[in-house]
Amino acid sequence: MERLFDGGEFDDVRENYKRISENIQNAVLKSGRTDKVRFMAVTKTVPPERVNCAINLGVDLLGENRVQEFLEKRDAYAPAEVHFIGALQTNKVKYIIDKVSMIHSVDSIHLAEEINRRAMQHGLTMDILAEINIGEEETKSGISSESAKAFCRELDGLSNIRLRGLMTIPPPNCEERLYAEMQELFEGIRGTLSGEKWGAFDTLSMGMSGDYETAINFGATIVRIGSALFGQRKKPV
Repeated sequence: MERLFDGGEFDDVRENYKRISENIQNAVLKSGRTDKVRFMAVTKTVPPERVNCAINLGVDLLGENRVQEFLEKRDAYAPAEVHFIGALQTNKVKYIIDKVSMIHSVDSIHLAEEINRRAMQHGLTMDILAEINIGEEETKSGISSESAKAFCRELDGLSNIRLRGLMTIPPPNCEERLYAEMQELFEGIRGTLSGEKWGAFDTLSMGMSGDYETAINFGATIVRIGSALFGQRKKPV
């Protein structure tokens, strides 16, 4: 692992990590918050060596978008918690159910039921987030804000999943009102859920490389950062 710091090979990652960490800290202070915001490193198309550099610097949470890519790279990663954040087909759940600690992109009861079934087979309870299409974009997955509360209630009967909160991808360069609406939706649903199972409804996954400071100002507890940390993704050949 020492070689990751030889020859300045990953100087850009180190500099980016320092800048982003400072920005997160300043955004938290500016917003008057006292809770913690987690810095997730999004690893799509990023070589394991660069990911491990970020882990050595202090990143303890990775976000994986693609099942096959994750399975191919996971054994090369240094120890870190992994969440699955990409679109997830029901037939791929079985490959990751015992390898990640949270699934962010749950947008249908059908998917939730499959996660619950596979988790039951492994004797575990899977933490999930309900994905919200806050911008009502036709090209994005996620449930509408209007149906979010009812959707969350439908999950109540699934014994091997635990709804930890909400996830969203606001439209690029959108008005801050959408972040405010997402924060209000999160707080509203948290306020209506009760009982031991829902006691941990504490996660709002919102904000990426271009908007994480805004997202923090509106209550994000996880910000998902890829290109700002690792550089622009290389397109597949």
